[in-house]
Amino acid sequence: MSEFAYSPMFPQAADATAYELVTDQHVETVELGGETFLKVDAEGLRLLAQRAFTDISHLLRSGHLGQLRAILDDPEATQNDRFVALEMLKNAVVAADGLLPMCQDTGTAIISGTRGDRVLVSGDDSEALSRGVYDTYQQSNLRYSQLAATSMFDEVNTGTNLPAQIDLYAGKGMEYKFAF
Repeated sequence: MSEFAYSPMFPQAADATAYELVTDQHVETVELGGETFLKVDAEGLRLLAQRAFTDISHLLRSGHLGQLRAILDDPEATQNDRFVALEMLKNAVVAADGLLPMCQDTGTAIISGTRGDRVLVSGDDSEALSRGVYDTYQQSNLRYSQLAATSMFDEVNTGTNLPAQIDLYAGKGMEYKFAF
């Protein structure tokens, strides 16, 4: 019989990402029964999801941009490699203006989150995150590409890009971690 060994669903290496503060509102620490908890208003989750999907649709991380640039400078890169990297960089410049997205088919909105046992949310997490996705698609020039089945053989575009796929997991501590 093998020994039990726990592993989180999505183990992560050290995170060197430079994060940007979206807002310092909608979160606070509270004391309950002598314990400290992080309290998050549902509006904070909505704002986070809206910002995440706006940024995902229009921006590349600086590390990704650097990798594309490195292809242009790589003496071993083929002409095709350089062409693709250059076109992706040109596309990134256009998308960064915020009018047109990085990719025409924006796909299903997927959110994965792990909420620590010391995180309290006022409201429904999934509803607030879905509202953020909805708001992004209503206010941005993004293509609705989510289909919903109407029968065994028929489907229709939802016109909102909902429902989003939202998978929330239980964790430890006063952190709420997301991958969008």
